[in-house]
Amino acid sequence: MPGTISKADRERALGILDNVMKGIQENYYDPKLKGVDWEAVRAKAKEKIDESNSLNAALAQVAAAVSTLNDGHTRFVPPYKPFKLDFGLDYQTIWSRCFITRVRPDSDAAAKKVRPGAEILTLDGVKPTRQNLFDIAYLIYVLDPREDLKLELLYPSGEKQTVTVKAKIVQHSALSARFGGGQWNDMRRRNDNERHRMRIQVAKTGDIAIVKFPEFFYDLDDLRELQKKIVNSAKVIIDLRGDPGGAVETLKLFIGMFFDNDVKIFDEVTRKKTTAITAKAEHHTNVPGKVIVLVDSSSASAAEVFARVIQIEKRGTVIGDLSSGYVMENTWFPFFSSGVDYGADITIANLIMTDGKTIEHHGVKPDDIQFPQPSDIESGRDPVLAHAVEAAGGKMTPEEAGKLFPFEWPSLD
Repeated sequence: MPGTISKADRERALGILDNVMKGIQENYYDPKLKGVDWEAVRAKAKEKIDESNSLNAALAQVAAAVSTLNDGHTRFVPPYKPFKLDFGLDYQTIWSRCFITRVRPDSDAAAKKVRPGAEILTLDGVKPTRQNLFDIAYLIYVLDPREDLKLELLYPSGEKQTVTVKAKIVQHSALSARFGGGQWNDMRRRNDNERHRMRIQVAKTGDIAIVKFPEFFYDLDDLRELQKKIVNSAKVIIDLRGDPGGAVETLKLFIGMFFDNDVKIFDEVTRKKTTAITAKAEHHTNVPGKVIVLVDSSSASAAEVFARVIQIEKRGTVIGDLSSGYVMENTWFPFFSSGVDYGADITIANLIMTDGKTIEHHGVKPDDIQFPQPSDIESGRDPVLAHAVEAAGGKMTPEEAGKLFPFEWPSLD
């Protein structure tokens, strides 16, 4: 049934639209906004808001207006909701199809017999693809959170399953609903619960070091500790699969570990200037061994840049799946109007690699394309890591590789 929207909520949505559109116009890295007629977009969005029958529908028009830039790093962030959803599922695209990769044991999905290895044919009625999966997640978790998620699944055996799974709803305190509160609470939870889960992990087989590098939020001390563990290894496999990226400073330090000379990473192009970003050779943390980098469709941002630098500078080999193609610099801009807090992530810089090209929308194409089959996901095998070990001159079965770095679910607290 259609919802209802009060006059005050409609005016609130219009005010949010104006502030967000103005904020992007004043701060977006390209002052020409990619040639988009911003006033025409604003006018159309206002018409749609006038026709909306609920506040959520009206706010969806703000998001739709921002999406005309076709920039995954520029997003409307609606007023903070004092809860988060967890469906107990991890899923990602593998080449051109989308699969369930993990199921949380105590979730409704597990109770309903959803299993890893299943291809997602539809997600709430939409076929997920590499191009739209980020938008689907944005809708489900940020723009219009819903308690139920309908899945149509196909298992490696040929079995089909249509199931609706319920999310676990974790309430936040009233304080966290205020601007910044949710973000700061998330940061505190991260410090308390995530530090161990997101640690750098190292395993060795013969003269090969395997480094699980889950994000780019480490400092020089962290990397010095890593260097001590891997400096004498003849080959180093750096696993950036699932790594969403992070801080440019960490990227610079990490690249510097694997070169004995300074390396230009990219040109940072903002609306006012272009700056060359360079990694300084870290002689006290240098690792001279042969480098193999693993990436997949969830490798993003700094993880993609690292892999591409290794390719361009011919420092090593990239193995895996095409990376995500989300490589821009953005900043959070807060807004406040009509008694509500909201904001926007706005791209402030484009990154041009030293080959003159951008990774955005293209991703990093591996030198050696490898990805798991559905049956591998189902059984917990990791043929990609096993292949990388073999390429480095070692031996490891896919079963052994799948057990090397056991997955740890994040806390729901």
